[in-house]
Amino acid sequence: MAGTLMSENGVRQVQRRTVVLLSAAQVFGGIGTGATVSIGSILAVELSGSSAWAGAVATVMTLGAALAALPLAALADRRGRRMGQVAGLSAALLGTLLMVLSVVWGAFVLLVLGAAGIGVGTAASLQARFAAVDLADAEHRGRALSAVVWAVTVGAVAGPNLIQPGTVVGEALGLPPVAGPFVISGAGLLVATVLLFAGLRPDPLLLARSLASVAPPAPQDSPQPGSLRAEVRQPAPSTQAPAAQAAAASAGGSLARGMRAIRSSRMALLAVSAVVGAHAVMVGVMSMTPLHLQHLVEGPVASHAGHTASGDVLVIIGFTISLHIAGMFALSPVMGWLTDKAGRTETIMIGFGLLITAVAVAGFGQDSTVAVAVGLVLLGMGWSASTISGSTLLAESVGQDSRVVVQGVSDMLMGVAGAVGGATSGLVLSQAGYLGLNMAGALVGAAVLAAAAVTVVARRRGTLAP
Repeated sequence: MAGTLMSENGVRQVQRRTVVLLSAAQVFGGIGTGATVSIGSILAVELSGSSAWAGAVATVMTLGAALAALPLAALADRRGRRMGQVAGLSAALLGTLLMVLSVVWGAFVLLVLGAAGIGVGTAASLQARFAAVDLADAEHRGRALSAVVWAVTVGAVAGPNLIQPGTVVGEALGLPPVAGPFVISGAGLLVATVLLFAGLRPDPLLLARSLASVAPPAPQDSPQPGSLRAEVRQPAPSTQAPAAQAAAASAGGSLARGMRAIRSSRMALLAVSAVVGAHAVMVGVMSMTPLHLQHLVEGPVASHAGHTASGDVLVIIGFTISLHIAGMFALSPVMGWLTDKAGRTETIMIGFGLLITAVAVAGFGQDSTVAVAVGLVLLGMGWSASTISGSTLLAESVGQDSRVVVQGVSDMLMGVAGAVGGATSGLVLSQAGYLGLNMAGALVGAAVLAAAAVTVVARRRGTLAP
């Protein structure tokens, strides 16, 4: 079996190249999600003929991400991060094609199936952040993870604003104008898929396992900065080291095993609570905001089945969602820096403080498009801080043998929470209004913030259990 020695500097070069490639793929892949979120709820009402299905696209996207998280993690565990990423992005590419066909044929079922495919791509996009820390040292994990999260900014912010240019593309191709944005999304996903398939070599996960097979990790599996081994055995491109094969076989994408590993660590439990809670609040509020804005600008008739939103409303919605997504991703490097410098748990508290502030601003300012936009920006920032710090904490709270499957379980639970938030948000909106929807999010945020605060106090008093 062929193999070559790789120096410590060589490993660091692989880490830098991995982050650059993952970031580039996030830029192109993020376009798909941005466009779908912006007009998905409106298309769902128009194609189904009922406002009851307004949250269907957001729900199916998040549910698709939830169901795909563990299989994609299992695939990455067996074949490496590259294959997991390529599989997820390929499913999203198929999803954009189905979205186009749903508009062309007026088929609501195809819209739902397309949303599911894009949801699988979302799961792959989320797991890319963990690929960024496979080879990172402990002192820079937050920043490495946040760099990949930040890269989504360009594509995701551009996505909602491709609605108008997309109509030109649609008309030029002889398609309904509203199908155009999904054509652009598909092109971006194709570029992202090719980039990772061709460039993510050597695979960061397989290389990290090869490194671990040469020398045992430091205590608690959290090596200090600069502790990468001077020489590691890199497996040949078509093979895995025996240790990597054993680790992949032992993990196997087991939900039960992942849950056991999470329950065995108090910090892992807090980390999962942070990413799951933040995602539930974000999706629940964000998915209904386009419909609320349409109702706010055009009046109650906007929510009637078959009503087509005007161009001005689409611009307002696209701009608001763009600001929200910018809040989610643009300040990711700052959140990563805070995670490394202020601490994982402290940054979780900052994140949920922002989330609670966000729903208060959007909820009590529900009659103002400006207040709603400001609330959505803060909502995105709170999600960013909570997700980056929580994901970083999770990556170092469990052993390497169960790390990948635990990450898959976390993303699955994150997706389920988002799906529940998206599914129930329409009902809450209809019964309690936009203010009631935001106050429900505040209750979830307050619960996680309290848990994080208790953890910080216990740690400072020296009474924190493992």
